[in-house]
Amino acid sequence: MADYDTHGDLMLHVQAEAETRCAELAKELKEAFQNFIKLETVEVVFFADMTAADLAIAFLKHPGVLKPVLTVCNIAARAIERDLGIRNVDTYKPRLNEQQAHQLAGYLKPFLPAYIAIPALCSLDQYFYIDKEIRASKGRWEKGILESLNKYGKAPFKKRKFKVDGQEFELDAAAPERGAIEIGVDVKRIEARRDIHKRCDEIVNKASKFKAAYPTGKFGAVIYYPFVEEHVNVQSRLRSSMIDEVVFAGSSTDSIVNAVRTLLINCEFVK
Repeated sequence: MADYDTHGDLMLHVQAEAETRCAELAKELKEAFQNFIKLETVEVVFFADMTAADLAIAFLKHPGVLKPVLTVCNIAARAIERDLGIRNVDTYKPRLNEQQAHQLAGYLKPFLPAYIAIPALCSLDQYFYIDKEIRASKGRWEKGILESLNKYGKAPFKKRKFKVDGQEFELDAAAPERGAIEIGVDVKRIEARRDIHKRCDEIVNKASKFKAAYPTGKFGAVIYYPFVEEHVNVQSRLRSSMIDEVVFAGSSTDSIVNAVRTLLINCEFVK
């Protein structure tokens, strides 16, 4: 492992620069908002006064505090798994045994600030919770596509992998569940204009690989792209003999259903 950095190593590489930025930012904030700054009395957690054992006890008795403490250390579940070997930690609702709590506390203690106000900890936690829930909603959108494909398709769909020239590719949805794939579907959320070229190239590439593996199979794409006036341009970029159908789905259930049914009808795979 000597040639590979732990999360702690990576943190140390940027620590000095981060501290410089923090000091500069504090100065800028005070100058920018000088007419709106007030001194308030707030509760402050002094991590400098804690031992690792104190922190472990807090994790065991109040597991809900783990996420904001991780956040202020810029550490997430992947780093915990990689560096400590503790897998599948739900950082929002952790279930830690005593050994894991002490491992985590010892790991986090060096990265904690000397002190931080409780409102700041709460704001950090809120930011990451909102981000998590937004990402979860995007996952539910993709799940809704798969559910609609299964409801209206003439055979069950699921994620499937296929190989071409020794390379492995994954389809977000494919039918049937086993054997030769009759229809493959790429599901893409494209939420920024600057990403459209890259994502379209990815769809075209996957379609060409799919057709190489299954020449008689149908290939379709379901795309979330909020710039409706540009849908025709996206369709133009995806015009290819390798792609049998391109549809756009919004956030609502009706939009998803209509898009999926259109794709299935045009690919001759509807019930």
